[in-house]
Amino acid sequence: MKVNTPARRSQAERTAATRATLLTAARKLFATNGFAEVSTQAIVEEAGVTRGALYHQFADKVELFAAVYEQLEAELVVQIGEGIVEAAPPDQLTAMKVGARLFLDLCSAPAVQRIGLIDAPSVLGWERWRAVGAKYGLGVIEAMLAQAVADGVIPDQPVRPTAHILLGALDEAALYVSRAEDQATAKADMYAVCDRIIDGIAG
Repeated sequence: MKVNTPARRSQAERTAATRATLLTAARKLFATNGFAEVSTQAIVEEAGVTRGALYHQFADKVELFAAVYEQLEAELVVQIGEGIVEAAPPDQLTAMKVGARLFLDLCSAPAVQRIGLIDAPSVLGWERWRAVGAKYGLGVIEAMLAQAVADGVIPDQPVRPTAHILLGALDEAALYVSRAEDQATAKADMYAVCDRIIDGIAG
């Protein structure tokens, strides 16, 4: 009788699995303890892999952190998109307001604050930090602005420069909230500020 055995995973599959395991372990530790307090030894122990496996995947701890941060940014974009769809706003201007509030809500999570707002600018440097944020957030904002123009919700205007301004404002709003002693009040204040900024582009 022939017994079917599971096919052995390919090298690519094993590599992908190791990378995913390292990202999960590193993200947990970075979120809990912060980048500076997490050693590569702690990461490999948490992941259950060798130090050699870590350095096969990433040049150093900074590059591992960069991959964790990029994963986080990609997830934020997906979650915001899903939240906007669920909210079913009546027009693109309202959709942008919903998106801004979702962004601030998601950035209020301790893990997001620690990795994305506190550690990322210092670990990666401001330019690289902003580049990753732009890679994921800028396209979404541009698309929403372009649709708002097409729908006649906002007047025709240069989409990319406007998107850069909005992205910068959202990043600064999130940083402001993350550093506030009373974060709930700071977030409520920033809701109103973001609403006025978005209304301003329709004026």
